Amino acid sequence: MLRYLPAPFKIVINFCWAALSTAVIGLLVILVGLFKLILPFPPVRRFISKLANGLFRMWAYSMSFLFSLTHTTKWEIAGDFPDDRNGWYMILCNHMSWIDIPVLMHLSRKQLPMPRFFLKQQLFWVPIVGLGCWVLDMPFMKRYSKEQIAKNPALQGKDIETTREKCEKFRDIPTTVINFCEGTRFTPQKHQQKKSPFKHLLPPKAGGTSFTLQAMGNQFQEVLDITLIYPDATPGKSIVLELLAGKLKRIYVYIDRIPVTNDLRGDYFNDDAFREHFQEWLNSRWQLKDERIAARLND
Repeated sequence: MLRYLPAPFKIVINFCWAALSTAVIGLLVILVGLFKLILPFPPVRRFISKLANGLFRMWAYSMSFLFSLTHTTKWEIAGDFPDDRNGWYMILCNHMSWIDIPVLMHLSRKQLPMPRFFLKQQLFWVPIVGLGCWVLDMPFMKRYSKEQIAKNPALQGKDIETTREKCEKFRDIPTTVINFCEGTRFTPQKHQQKKSPFKHLLPPKAGGTSFTLQAMGNQFQEVLDITLIYPDATPGKSIVLELLAGKLKRIYVYIDRIPVTNDLRGDYFNDDAFREHFQEWLNSRWQLKDERIAARLND
């Protein structure tokens, strides 16, 4: 019945559902995190981490419901996920909108260990969300401009050091590490500014991806290369708003399962030959994504 409501009513209903479920589950995660601070004993911390992960999975289901609350979203998925909640995986994904996060929650909620995102440092200060992500050991990345590094060379490689530290924590609990390799959401302005060689994507950043594979490559069972396409999204308009308004009717997903072979693990920063090889490999994955997006948008 809700699908027949006018768009403004759908926006209010969907927004209230997303905000309320995020607030309630986020506060529960933070409450659990307090015990993690008070009782810093390894067995207790592991138990509390599992409990927090269970709450996080509950949030994933609540976000999944967002795609059917006021309208029916048609999912077309090429490929499949491994069915193993006790494994370790890395997801490489294009980044079109904040909607990518609930989409990945919907896709992984049943079969994969709960995801961890590499987040911008500024998100730590978002009420509830920031502390909740901190409790869940998500890495907050502080990016530095070329000008800042030029003024203070000690900042060079700080984000990589953060990646290394967080990867150590990921070894203790089954995890899906999600990496939006473009580093930021796609916009026409960013596309032009970065002079991207791809039509529908920003160029991927290889350093952090390679370093994570180097640090955890022996643990990752597979790399899951995911391409997200929103064919009903209106150029220049917010995809988030279109979902809330019930106008995002179709979501296309491609899933490629890639084994973590030795040629994907190496010293990206000190081995010139490996760096060139890994950049070519990642760019080839992005070229395939770009072709798939173009084909779908031209349907």
